[in-house]
Amino acid sequence: QVRLVESGGGLVQAGGSLRLSCVASGTSFIGINAMGWYRQAPGKQRELVAVITRGGTTNYADSVKGRFTISRDNAKKTVYLQMNSLKPEDTAAYYCNVDVWGLDYWGQGTEVTVSS
Repeated sequence: QVRLVESGGGLVQAGGSLRLSCVASGTSFIGINAMGWYRQAPGKQRELVAVITRGGTTNYADSVKGRFTISRDNAKKTVYLQMNSLKPEDTAAYYCNVDVWGLDYWGQGTEVTVSS
């Protein structure tokens, strides 16, 4: 059973930084393909924030380019999201998403609140 556990969310002032982590368990790292982060603000649809392929190719939402950085450690089966220069509009629940052997898995979410 694949399980994803996120951590690192919290309350931060505008302009601050947070680092999210997501650890995958229940699978070998060989089966892990793309890893990504999505977010969902109250009353809005879930949206892609950033994704990183197994080979390290990254893609970002326009709204976070230049501020957020996604990275992964394949040996640790972990994906990270470094968030800098946070804005109140970044407030949302952040979800980890991982492709394992072609199947999508989601974490339980971690809350990020940015105060102005």
